[in-house]
Amino acid sequence: MARRTWVYDPQSGGRKIPDSIKPRINQRIQDYAEKHYAGKYARIDVRFHGKFCYIDAYTEPEEPEESLLKITGETREEFLKRMRNSPTHLCRLRYFAEDRWSMAFYTYSHEKYEPCIFPSGSWEGTPEEAFATSAVYLHD
Repeated sequence: MARRTWVYDPQSGGRKIPDSIKPRINQRIQDYAEKHYAGKYARIDVRFHGKFCYIDAYTEPEEPEESLLKITGETREEFLKRMRNSPTHLCRLRYFAEDRWSMAFYTYSHEKYEPCIFPSGSWEGTPEEAFATSAVYLHD
């Protein structure tokens, strides 16, 4: 008879994020983004749902070329408005404790969140470390 073994999986489980820490986590992420990535985004959106924290960035779009406007069938203003309101998904965090989160990086090639490790080589880290890892989408 095979024995069952317990395996730690940082991409499952987690705990519901307490309402009491949500404002503090949001502010920590906003402060980190402003300090290290100012000018690379128009705004950062931090959303909480159950055990997850989602981080999205909104950027100022480049001026569209006329050929692109013909393809989309939009005016310049319509295009810019749509692009300004389209988020760049950065990452999804799973809550275990205030400074213990696992991260899933949003991959545009698969259009879903994929588990990833932090630069330290650990499966767990802080919200600031997660932002820094996923901010690759904000680089010029």
